[in-house]
Amino acid sequence: MQIAVTGGLGFIGSHTTVELQQAGYEVIIVDNCSNASESVLDGIERITGVRPHFEKFDLRNRDSVRTFFRQYPNLEGIIHFAASKAVGESVENPLLYYENNLSTLVYLLQELTEKQRAHFIFSSSCTVYGQAETMPIDENAPVQPAESPYGNTKQIGEEIIRDTCCVNPELQAISLRYFNPIGAHPSAHIGELPIGVPQNLVPFITQTAMGLRKELSVFGDDYPTPDGTCIRDYIHVVDLAKAHLIAMERLLNGKNAANYEVFNVGTGTGSSVMEVIQSFERVSGVPLNYKIVGRRPGDIISAYADTKKANNVLGWHAQSTLDDAMRSAWEWEQKVRKEN
Repeated sequence: MQIAVTGGLGFIGSHTTVELQQAGYEVIIVDNCSNASESVLDGIERITGVRPHFEKFDLRNRDSVRTFFRQYPNLEGIIHFAASKAVGESVENPLLYYENNLSTLVYLLQELTEKQRAHFIFSSSCTVYGQAETMPIDENAPVQPAESPYGNTKQIGEEIIRDTCCVNPELQAISLRYFNPIGAHPSAHIGELPIGVPQNLVPFITQTAMGLRKELSVFGDDYPTPDGTCIRDYIHVVDLAKAHLIAMERLLNGKNAANYEVFNVGTGTGSSVMEVIQSFERVSGVPLNYKIVGRRPGDIISAYADTKKANNVLGWHAQSTLDDAMRSAWEWEQKVRKEN
């Protein structure tokens, strides 16, 4: 059974590809390598013993998307990760985010609605909630005005999928609103490997510990939280990847209650930036060089998930702790630097 994974060479996409292949699916990765390397294919093959199909092209090219669907007429499903994802960058370059995150989604859905039956998993985000009024955040929390263009593209993306499903009953879709993926595969064959300066907290931590970055900037210590730093729900990427497999199988087996569903995917626990730093220092034994700087535009105070719906309806539970995730991220960073 063929499943396409867009952005499949990226952090979450590569781990999801591993879970799909280990479950017996034939995976076709689509990626333009703008923020990933083809060497990730080697890591996936080392873990699973199978090298996924790989199609290198930009999903913003409508003709290339059409050609892809003609090349693979038997696709059973799409898991769509391909998107720009950095909050700060989206504030600085909003048009890039609107083009990259929305046009690609539209082109995929246009092709899927031509199929007799289509199954689609959308990589959404807790940013759709903005600064939620209560914690933890469940799926019924009101969608607040987005705090960044990135968050807005996820809100609009969900609206596009919902509207499309309303008039195309054969399209079966799930949006997974996940929180903050971190960590790496326990084999250390794949992990988070951003090109250029990391936009996310954990790879910046590990690169600082390796001496690749002079110091880590902590954006604000005056938030109304116990230690003054922002709070997020940090989920191990392998747990997150397993959620995508379970969600896809829910659609393939016809167990979904409606043709469009939404689930939070997180641990249900909030951790502050300082707690993440302390976790890293605890599992690595390496003191981290960091400094407190001003707040960053687009950041919200706190966001962590109510995971009851995913736990009870999907039958999915996060298994790994923050220390587990930080330990795996550090092992991956050390391996990458040793090899290079």
